[in-house]
Amino acid sequence: MPLRLVAIGDSTVEGLEDPGPDGVYIGWADRFARHLNAMHPGLLYANLAVRGETAHEVRERQLGPALDLAPDFAVVAAGVNDILRPRLDRDALREDLCAMHAGLAATGARVLSFTMPDMTRVAPLAVVLSGRLQFLNAVTLECRERYGSIVVDLAAASAAGHPALWHTDRLHANSEGHRRIAAALAEALGYEVEDWRAEPPAMPKLSPLRVALTEAAWAGSHLLPWAWEHLRGQSSGDGVACKRPNLLPVT
Repeated sequence: MPLRLVAIGDSTVEGLEDPGPDGVYIGWADRFARHLNAMHPGLLYANLAVRGETAHEVRERQLGPALDLAPDFAVVAAGVNDILRPRLDRDALREDLCAMHAGLAATGARVLSFTMPDMTRVAPLAVVLSGRLQFLNAVTLECRERYGSIVVDLAAASAAGHPALWHTDRLHANSEGHRRIAAALAEALGYEVEDWRAEPPAMPKLSPLRVALTEAAWAGSHLLPWAWEHLRGQSSGDGVACKRPNLLPVT
C-alpha cells in the first residue's frame, strides 16, 4: 500500500514565492514530497494549506480533512499569521498548535515541523516581533517533546535567516529557501541530502541611507498593503482553495 503524506498550514506550506512553470506555486512541501517519493516510490501526497490562515483556522478547516486522509507522514507549519496580528493570544496559539500535533500523532503519523529562523537580517523591523517568534518556536519544540514530532530547528541554523534565501516580501522563502527547507526535513528522516546549512555568499553591505531607502520601499510595497488588507477584515486566503485536496501521486 502506498505511503501517504499530508501537509497542512499557511502560505509557506502552500509554497508562496516558489513559482512553478505552470503558474502554480511549488514550495518546500512539494519538494519534500519528491524526496519521500524517491525513497518510497508511489507515495501519495495532499496539500491542504491555504495562505493567510491563522493556526486556529488551520486547526478548524484543515485538521479534520487531514485526519480523514490517514497520513503516514504529516507536515504542520502555522502560527506566523498569528504573530503578525496586532493582538496575539498566546494561550490560544499554543492550544491550537498542540491540538494539531496531538491529533495527527494519535493516528500513528510521523509529524514534522520546523522552528522559524531569526529574521532580523532579512527584515530589520522584525526585531519588534522577536518575542512572539521565540514563543512560536518554543511551542513547536514543546510539541516535539510532548508528541514525538520531528522538528527541524531552523532557528539554530545561521544560514536559514540569510537574506539570499528569502523573497523580497520578507515573509516567504524564495525558491532556494524552499529547496533548503525540503532538504532539511528529508535529512531529519535520515535521508541523504545536500548540505542545506551552507552559508550563501555574503550580501553587499549597504550604507545607512541605502538601508533606510530599502526599508521605506519595502514598507510601501508590502507592509502597508498587508496592514490595509487586515484593517478591512480581509485575508490573502479569501476565496482561495487549497491546491491539492486529494491524495495524488507525486509528479
